Amino acid sequence: MRAKNSEWTEKGLLREISDGKESAFRYLFDTYYQVLVAFANRYVEDLDSSRNIVQDVFVGLYDKREVINIHTSLKAHLYQSVRNRALNHLKHEKMQREHHGRIKSELNERTDFNETWAISELEGRIAKVVNELPSQCRKIFVMSRQDGIPNSDIAEHLSISKRTVETQISKALKRIREDLKAHGYLPLFALIIGWFVMLF
Repeated sequence: MRAKNSEWTEKGLLREISDGKESAFRYLFDTYYQVLVAFANRYVEDLDSSRNIVQDVFVGLYDKREVINIHTSLKAHLYQSVRNRALNHLKHEKMQREHHGRIKSELNERTDFNETWAISELEGRIAKVVNELPSQCRKIFVMSRQDGIPNSDIAEHLSISKRTVETQISKALKRIREDLKAHGYLPLFALIIGWFVMLF
């Protein structure tokens, strides 16, 4: 029953809630909702999550009203219930972050593996084409693209004209592009910037 100060007594409030009196439950909700939200927010630091936690506590209390067994005060029971749910919320969030982190890590590893595999395939294919070039063409191409020797120095070293060097490099590049296109490797150029620049 109600006390003279218009507040419910502890035992009376529990009895009325157990009997399903909405007025008693509304009084309990109006009295503690805001302070419990603030209390939950000290743990989870998210207002929406705090509201959901407190609402879940009240829903749980109402659902179990007929068998409710509180060994402490009703106020202490509400605070303890909110604290437990807040901690469970944090534990669940932590597990989700760890799970998402593992998935992200696995995806990154998978991507790294795929890129490494693609790069190896592309480099191997280019090396094969270079090795099959005519002797002088291969030599000029290697000196230019792999050793980084200027065309003028290559010409001087091989006693040929600079124009010849440029022509042989163009032939090598054309052969490589045609081979990669024929075997479906052309889209992989973007994965190897060095070779990309080299070939274009």
